[in-house]
Order: sequence, then C-alpha cells, then structure tokens
Amino acid sequence: MTSGSVAVPTRVLALRAIRLFSLAAVILYPLAVWYGITQGRSDLMALALAAVFLLRLLVLRGLLPALGWLAKALALFGILLCAASWLLKSHHLLLWYPVMMNMLMLLLFGASLFSRASLVERLARLREPALPPRAIAYTRRVTQAWCLFFVVNGGAALFTCLYGDMPLWALYNGVVSYLLMGLLMGMEWIIRKQIQPGR
Repeated sequence: MTSGSVAVPTRVLALRAIRLFSLAAVILYPLAVWYGITQGRSDLMALALAAVFLLRLLVLRGLLPALGWLAKALALFGILLCAASWLLKSHHLLLWYPVMMNMLMLLLFGASLFSRASLVERLARLREPALPPRAIAYTRRVTQAWCLFFVVNGGAALFTCLYGDMPLWALYNGVVSYLLMGLLMGMEWIIRKQIQPGR
C-alpha cells in the first residue's frame, strides 16, 4: 500500500478518537468539576475543560444542521464559562453549564415544534424517509415529551446550582440526570415498538 492510501484512514480514525474523547469529557463534566473543586484545583480544571470544549468545537462535523448548531453553541458556552471561571477565580460559574445545556436543548426541541417537521421527525426520517401520518404525529409527541423533560431537568439543575451543595450538584448533574434521560429513552423505545405496525 502507498503512504497516501494509509494516511486517509489513519486520519479518519484519529478524528473519530478525538471526537469520542471530547464527547466523553463533556459527559463527565460534572464529575470533573466536582473533583477539581473538592481538590482545590478548580482553576486548572477550568483551563483543562476549556481546552476540551475548544477541541470539540474544532472536530464537530457531519451532524444535522440543528444538532450541529446545538453542539457548537454548547462548546462555545463551555469555553466562555471555563474562561470566565479562570479569569474571575470563581468556580461557581462552572456549575451553570448543565443549566445552559438544558435551556439550549429545550430551545432546539421546542422551536422545531413550530417548524414543518419536529426534530424527532427529522431524526426518524434519516432511517425511514417515508413516514406515515401516524408516525409523524408520534414523533411530535415525543418531541413534546423531551421538551417537558428539559424543563424539569433544567429546573433541577438550576436548583442544585443555586443550592450550593457540591456533592448534590455532582450527583444529580453527573449521574441522576443521565439515568433519567436513559429511562425516558428506554420508555420511548418500548412504546415505539408496541405501536409499530405488525405488532
């Protein structure tokens, strides 16, 4: 094989690895913040997380326009929060990222309800372009359910942020919220399988 034929796959694999690393780091953001604050290293953690968000911003490719906008907005907001936290020596600013994440998700899903196709419908059409009317109505209800989730989850994130209890903040935003999200996804999957034609 020529050197040119090897370089392309290697670059693609490296890019995928960077994307996975940055995504994992963002998912673990609450636990990373908790560790940095409790160890007295919030300034260093803020710089490290800012670098992760910048890396994620640079490697975002191939997403739906709406999802690409969301991912870039979250990365930019993460960079701003981390930079402000480091400059102002205020680790409390780092606690606001989950709140903003829920707000942006609510904005994205909610705004799609006023467009021709809801966000869930657009995602569903990637696998099944010709959706029947019943499926379109279902994807709209699912989008509404996610809007409700982001309202409740964002409210809880805001409470933990204002309450000021770091273990509680880390537990909810780093563990409980993901479990609730997984529960909602699992329930939606079960309902979808039950109402699909042929069952």
